[in-house]
Amino acid sequence: MDIFSELREQVESLGDLLGERADELTDAMRRLSDEQVVSALEAAAGATRSLGRIEAIGAGIMAERSTREAGQQGMAQVRGHRTPAEFLQVITGGSKTEARQRIRVGQSVLDAIEPTNTGPDAPDTLVAPAVPAWHTPLADALMRGRISSAQCDAIRRGLGEPPVDEVGCVDDDTRVAWSAAAEQLADEAACRTVEELRDEARLIRDRLDPEGAERRFLERHEARCFRTWTDADGRSRGSISFDDDGHALIRSIFDSALRPRRGGPRFVDEAEVEAAMALAEDPRSIDQLSYDLFVDLLRAGALADAKVVHGTRRAGVRVVTVVDGAGGHTEDGLVSLPQHDIDQRICDTGTMTVAVDTHGDPLNVGRERRLFTPTQRVALSVRDGGCRWHGCDRPSSYCEAHHIDPYSEGGRTDIDRGILLCRFHHMQLHHSGWRISRDGKSEFVLHDPGRSAVTLEPRLALRYAFGDVDPPPRRFRPAA
Repeated sequence: MDIFSELREQVESLGDLLGERADELTDAMRRLSDEQVVSALEAAAGATRSLGRIEAIGAGIMAERSTREAGQQGMAQVRGHRTPAEFLQVITGGSKTEARQRIRVGQSVLDAIEPTNTGPDAPDTLVAPAVPAWHTPLADALMRGRISSAQCDAIRRGLGEPPVDEVGCVDDDTRVAWSAAAEQLADEAACRTVEELRDEARLIRDRLDPEGAERRFLERHEARCFRTWTDADGRSRGSISFDDDGHALIRSIFDSALRPRRGGPRFVDEAEVEAAMALAEDPRSIDQLSYDLFVDLLRAGALADAKVVHGTRRAGVRVVTVVDGAGGHTEDGLVSLPQHDIDQRICDTGTMTVAVDTHGDPLNVGRERRLFTPTQRVALSVRDGGCRWHGCDRPSSYCEAHHIDPYSEGGRTDIDRGILLCRFHHMQLHHSGWRISRDGKSEFVLHDPGRSAVTLEPRLALRYAFGDVDPPPRRFRPAA
């Protein structure tokens, strides 16, 4: 179906639901059933996505015709605007950030499709480059309405640019690897948030380009900083730019201390119940609790009793790495770490080996009669990377282990019959008629109360880690 046929269908669907009079829109929508409201939102989102394609390409063309070389005769400049982003902001009524995103997406699409010639009088014929750009799958997915502009931008920026060889070119192996990653992430878009797509793209990029990952890690380390100042109203303020190590530690500390307020697992040790309840009932906001915890950490210092600062569970950063692989990632957040940093952590903490197959399914961890053991819980975190519910991005530390076969009905506490779910979705499943099934070691399937089903795809970044996806051969990349 072409873009205008889609748009007409979506608009007609909205018209059937809401009528034609804009002044009665609020009352018309309030009269809709829940299902009709969802249908209206889906049709509106579809129309927005269809129009977004036109807007993005128009923004890209505006940028093409508003370059520095065009000077005061540029498309934006001749209309009184310094940059195409400023002009687009006036046209759309959006923010500068949104305008820049649309321009990036439009330029990405135009880079993947070369016109036979340019200018306002150019013919409509467009041809693909002789050697397709690596991001062509993203342009194709956007133009076919499979991904939105925001999803396209998140994937493109997350993957970054492929490394070049000694003469500054992207070789065929590297281009194919990045193109395959772009296509797979576009396929993931239907069941991932924009934030998940961005983070997974970064992790896959680091998997495909370990030398680049090392360089970016060191660049972030060199850029670390902390500063304080007093604003015009006399308030003391601070700003921190973290390196990867520091942020992983801070996140772990704050998650450990504040998890009960942020919807962490209900199934905790008895010794933790009282402290968790007290924190849940604390009148301070999350931001206030975070500030007080930060000050307490500074005050207590390195010799603090862990129970005083962190509660009954000391915070720590758990790292997942593939044996004989280059680098790894944090269990929570899936943040890529280079091998030298992982080696340093191993010296301090040691390792726990979890053997998995190419799908990430653990093979040789222990079993427990009723509750998943700590070892099994680690294995589930390695495999799932967080809540597996469709579209949820909660990290592993906020999840609970769910038996897909109820224990009360003879289900076994085996790894391949367990799955990580965040507290909210775990309760949703048990109390609202949802269920999860799995045929052997195939993908988990989520069934809603009406018994429609959706496959719970594993995170693509983890499939790259466990699926024997190697980076392009070193000979095609510049020597370190």
